[in-house]
Amino acid sequence: MILSLRLAELGIVLPAVAAPVAAYVPAKVHGDLVYTSGQLPMDSGVILATGRVGDGEGSVPPAVAGQLARQCALNALSAAGAAVGSIDRLGGVLKVTGFVASDPEFVGQPVVVNGASELLTEIFGDDGAHARSAVGVAALPMNAPVEVEVIFSLRY
Repeated sequence: MILSLRLAELGIVLPAVAAPVAAYVPAKVHGDLVYTSGQLPMDSGVILATGRVGDGEGSVPPAVAGQLARQCALNALSAAGAAVGSIDRLGGVLKVTGFVASDPEFVGQPVVVNGASELLTEIFGDDGAHARSAVGVAALPMNAPVEVEVIFSLRY
């Protein structure tokens, strides 16, 4: 599958690679794998929402957080593609790890991280099926509600 054509078919435009907010690189290639750093829900250098995910007043609603996880996955795809010269070199998705800044009572982290998983499966098809972890945390960088990292395989 040619990913650039698949993205065009889906009407998806990849964002520019998000600039690191600390001492790391957005993605690192090792052998036939591409590891992305944790990607925040950024677009054009702006974080799209802040706060903890939950059902209470003032919390980021889980449905919104799922859309933010989707943005994180797009940022990961962009970072991985830049690291290898083209998204068309990416062969599939091996692992997704999602971190959800959660209100103490919130236990729906897997549903939030589905925003990333479902997007990657939509883009990659069968090659998008992946192992995954969805973890609730007290806080994330820049007060982000969600952060996603992805491990991609390379196509040769």
